[in-house]
Formats: sequence, structure tokens, C-alpha cells
Amino acid sequence: MRVDHYDEADFVRTLDAEGNVVGDVPDLSDDRLLAIYRDMKLTRHFDERMVSLQRQGRVGTYAPAVGQEASQVGSTHALEDEDWLVYQYREHGTVAVRGLSSDYLTYWMGHEHGNASLVEQHIAPLNITIADQIPHAVGMAWGAKLKGDDTVVVCHFGDGATSEGDFHEAANFAGVFETPCVLFCNNNGWAISHPAERQTAAETFAQKADAYGFPGVRVDGMDPLATYRVTQEAVERARRGDGPTLVEAVQYRYGAHTTADDPTAYREEEEVERWRERDPLDRYEAFLRDRDLVDDTVAEEIEAEARETVATVIDEAEAFEPSPPEMFDHAFAESTSGIEAQRESFERALEKHGRDSFLRE
Repeated sequence: MRVDHYDEADFVRTLDAEGNVVGDVPDLSDDRLLAIYRDMKLTRHFDERMVSLQRQGRVGTYAPAVGQEASQVGSTHALEDEDWLVYQYREHGTVAVRGLSSDYLTYWMGHEHGNASLVEQHIAPLNITIADQIPHAVGMAWGAKLKGDDTVVVCHFGDGATSEGDFHEAANFAGVFETPCVLFCNNNGWAISHPAERQTAAETFAQKADAYGFPGVRVDGMDPLATYRVTQEAVERARRGDGPTLVEAVQYRYGAHTTADDPTAYREEEEVERWRERDPLDRYEAFLRDRDLVDDTVAEEIEAEARETVATVIDEAEAFEPSPPEMFDHAFAESTSGIEAQRESFERALEKHGRDSFLRE
């Protein structure tokens, strides 16, 4: 299975590569259709700026999302505000939908405050270890079911996560206990430098759901309307008590796995360019223009809005004044004598050298 030669009849689509309607269009207001476009533009510009900031040494290692905006934004728009998002580390579009703020950027600058603040938006702190968040998401969904509320948990992960035991254990548990969750596999073709066909001998990732007794559906992940529709159906199914769904969103990451990666070492630029022909922003904008919802003026206004929002977020994040000793606060639920000794030593160094001098060193 090579993801750049997939059969377009093999998955759910609403728009073709040129933005023409070829499937069912979800019943969305004009305002919601524009909101999806606005959030996709914001995600794309945020991504571009973050890569630039990393190259300047102003943020740490970053995982680019360019090319994957449609699956992130489209799927998140299908949720209620009270539904929970549990994600890996590349789904910046989900955060954009819930409200991009300087708090999120501070995480990428090394401040755990930014990770913890996501909880206020019903987004679990992002996870770096591959697939570890999936059992947590299923557990959260099981907890919601036991409490009798109608919360649904949507868990994002990459195709590489399906090679981890955590995925299989969580999927089995979700199927047996019919937990109200959506397992959302972002198949972007590469697990770092490992191609999708090296992750599985199965024809698709979606069909792995068959083994665990619940539906699996494959969708064009570069089509925001298709991902919205598929996610909405999966969320409704979970909310009415019919259990989980595995969604495989077929897409492509244009950039590196992270800013510490060199994708030219394992793939050809020709492959990237073939996928750019299906660019999620271009095809969706074409759809909106055909409906007279976007013209040059509207597109320019939304682009300017995205630039202003991101510029403000960056300024606020860089003005954030961290308290360095906070790094010891949550090393353990209850602090230990060893941790406290380290804290005291650190605070003595701060007092001796001065906070600013210490941080520059």
C-alpha cells in the first residue's frame, strides 16, 4: 500500500482534488462553512510561523501540520464544546477550533503551563510518547459512560501508533465495553521515515476495527467536509450508546515529521508535489468560491485576520514570565526529599546569580 497511489473510490469524499462536489455535503450554515475555512487558514499560518520561530531558536522542536489542516479542523467542528479531544502532538488545528491562545504557544517554548491550560478547552494535554494517549482516551470515555453523561472523546493518533500495543489494548477495551469514543487515525503516509506499508500488511488501517467489533471508516483527510461528515456520524453513534468508531483519515504531511527531521533523506520531492495537488485549503476555497461565500476580498480579510491573531499570540507568549522553580512542582503527585533538595539547590543558584543571568546561561 503506497499512500500516494491510493484509490479515490476507496474512501468517503465530498470534494474532489479541484473542489468539485462529488459526495454528500453536510448540512452546515454559511457561517459554519466560513468558520471551517477561517480555522484552516489560521492553522496553516500558525504552522508557518512556528517553523520559522523554531529555526530562529525562539521555540523548541515542533511538529508541522501543513497538509493536514482539513482532518483536524473538519473533525473538531463536528464536536460539541463539552466533548473531549485527546491528541498526539501535530493536531494544532484542533486547538485552533477551540480557541488558539498564547498559552498553547508557551508549551512549545518549554513552559508546562501551556500544556495544562488546554484542559480548560476540554483538550487533554498533548502526548509525545506514541499511542500512550489512546488507553487514556478510552478510559475517559468509559468514565463518561459510567457517569451517565453524553460526553464523547475523540482521540487523534498517527498511523505509526497502530503498531503499538497501546492501540490494540485500547481498541479491544473500547469494543468490549462500547465506550463512547472515536479513534481517529491520521494516516499521513509516514511514521517519521517509516512508510505506511511497513506499518501493516492490512489493506487499510480502518479495517483493523473489524477485529475489535466496531465500525471502521476510511475518509479523505484532505477534505474538510468529508472529515466533518464522517466524524459527526461517529460522534452521534457514540453519543447514543452504540460504541466506538475507528476513522482512518488518508492525508499527507508536506513538511518534516518534526523540525529535527530531514524528510529528503527518505522521500522524493516529486511525491510531495503530487499530494500538493490535493491541497486541503485550495480545494475547499474553490468550493466556497463556487458558492459565492468567498471572493478575493474575503480571502484577503481572513488571511489578514489569521496573521494578526498569530502575531498577537506570539507577542503575548514571548512576554510570558515563567517561574523556573515550578519545574519541580509536578514531578510527583507528592514531592519527595530528593526533589525538594533539587529545588532548594536550584533556588540558591537563582538567588546567587540572579534570575535573568541564570536563564541566559
